[in-house]
Amino acid sequence: MDKADLKLRTKAFGLRVLKLVRHLPRDVAGKVVAHQLARSGLSVGANYRSACRARSRAEFLSKLGIVLEESDESAHWLEIITDDKMLPPKKVSALLQEANELTAIFFAATTSTRKSEPLPKS
Repeated sequence: MDKADLKLRTKAFGLRVLKLVRHLPRDVAGKVVAHQLARSGLSVGANYRSACRARSRAEFLSKLGIVLEESDESAHWLEIITDDKMLPPKKVSALLQEANELTAIFFAATTSTRKSEPLPKS
């Protein structure tokens, strides 16, 4: 999967998150979870785009670390939705799987980037 594919995938993830939060209950708990999930879910794509424009390996790793944290946080909120029975698991499971896959992808990318040779100095 290349940068362009991941940009599309993370953007699609954010759009799917927005679609899901529209179906959450409008009580206090639902609103809190909706806000947190929307924030973290949309942050995955936004920060990945930012990582792609990094000026250094350190900046790239920093941004990629944020992407990793936000995708994992999104998985957390999706689990909360299911565990609290805000929505049926059937409505959440595919998006939770995508959050977990994105987390795995960005964990692997972070790990391999850390292990790779440093960039030559100009």
